[in-house]
Amino acid sequence: MSSSNQTTVISKPNLKWRVVDIAVASVIGVASALIYWAAALLYGPVASPLDALVPGLGGLMNGFWLFAGPLAAVIVRKPGAAIYAEVVAGVLEALWGNTWGGMQTFLIALVQGIFAEIVFLVVMYKVWNLVTVTLSGTISAISCWAYTFFTNLQGFKITGVYGIWNLVATVISGALVAGVLMWYLYIAIAKTGAIDKFASGRQVRASSK
Repeated sequence: MSSSNQTTVISKPNLKWRVVDIAVASVIGVASALIYWAAALLYGPVASPLDALVPGLGGLMNGFWLFAGPLAAVIVRKPGAAIYAEVVAGVLEALWGNTWGGMQTFLIALVQGIFAEIVFLVVMYKVWNLVTVTLSGTISAISCWAYTFFTNLQGFKITGVYGIWNLVATVISGALVAGVLMWYLYIAIAKTGAIDKFASGRQVRASSK
């Protein structure tokens, strides 16, 4: 079976955090923060033309703030990894400066991390594959859309043209960027041997032999 399509089912996952788990989840959070910060700079120039084309289409940018959680979760595979990485990324992005402010950035990062975590919690941290990671990105995207509408876009009708298209665009972006892309990024990283200290890395390397 190709490592990119593999499904790992763990009967008794080790849910205890190690120092290396914290370190790697932190590195993922920091690296993600750099991309989040860059995405914040590009949001206006990219999202505005998309919204002009189809109101709400700017939601295609939202996936670039959702991927830290699913990526950390699939590599570290410990409860809270998605929340931790997403919050670290959000806090650092806020500290470096963006248009939304510190508290707003922290809160939406927390919400996105919690919802990214839900999928892995439901499967009790036992099932790891393209489907669970993609669902994580998708659920996180829905939470991003809902939080944004209830806190910043009250002037728009949630079931109106903008609201529906923004939901569709955000879900597509979350599924593809935070889900599918992160799965294949994880596979690529694992094949280098960089995460051999994790079962997630060793499994990919073993299946590639």
